[in-house]
Amino acid sequence: MSVYKGYSQEELNYQYNVRLQVPDYASYFDRWERLSRQTELDYTVQKDISYGNHPKERLDIFPSGIPHSKTLVFIHGGYWHLLDKSMFYFLAVHFLKCGVTTVLVNYPLAPESSIDEIVLSSRKSIRWIHENIKRFNGDPAELFLLGHSAGGHLASMLLIEHEAAFVRCMISLSGLFRLEPIVLSYLNESIGMDRDEEIRNSPVFLNPSTDCPVLLVKGTDESDEFKAQSEELYHCWKMKMSNIKVLDIPGKNHYSIIDAVLEKGSPLRTAILHLMNIQDHEG
Repeated sequence: MSVYKGYSQEELNYQYNVRLQVPDYASYFDRWERLSRQTELDYTVQKDISYGNHPKERLDIFPSGIPHSKTLVFIHGGYWHLLDKSMFYFLAVHFLKCGVTTVLVNYPLAPESSIDEIVLSSRKSIRWIHENIKRFNGDPAELFLLGHSAGGHLASMLLIEHEAAFVRCMISLSGLFRLEPIVLSYLNESIGMDRDEEIRNSPVFLNPSTDCPVLLVKGTDESDEFKAQSEELYHCWKMKMSNIKVLDIPGKNHYSIIDAVLEKGSPLRTAILHLMNIQDHEG
């Protein structure tokens, strides 16, 4: 029996079970963890700075050595109920070498917190960053968002309300923008989202309140549903924004697409540097 777009329950579950699609996913986690712990040793990081009262409303900052630097804000994925900012410290190395302050954000996790509450925390985080980033050599007028998977969803939700005024550009890696299939899949056992919450937190049904550049990135080795998520947001927002694009990264899956941020010669790395108007430290 079809439960969504002609998919059976088993087929829909498979479309969103990225660990099943990438059997060696643990090797990505292990490598990122190893690289991040080395990054922690090699660079100055300010850890677990509070932007709210919830224990998970914390962020880590790698300050640039240059005052008034552009600032990259990274929001991690994990289907709103997994992972931690500290796994992704390795991303900061490239941007620090380019003179960019890097902020990694944690947020309350489902099911203890609802998607509504997680989105509100994300909005709180970007307001805090805008108000305080000068203390970490960042420029509050130069905030760039990068989100992966559920983090891509949260980054896109930051373009809906008045916090959008703080954002110069939003880049989503394998983002989620229509939450209906999540509610209908096995994932909702760990998230606990209802249909009303799904609708009000699906960017495809919402209007951006900014015209900043938006880049929706997807790997060619991802599932059809993940590809469709970015394509649908593009079609929903292209008449509302003057600079929204989709970028396909050849040979990348849901995890390796993060590596493409750093790979020399990668079209993703090139696109991010272009959007941020910064020079590649490796030329």
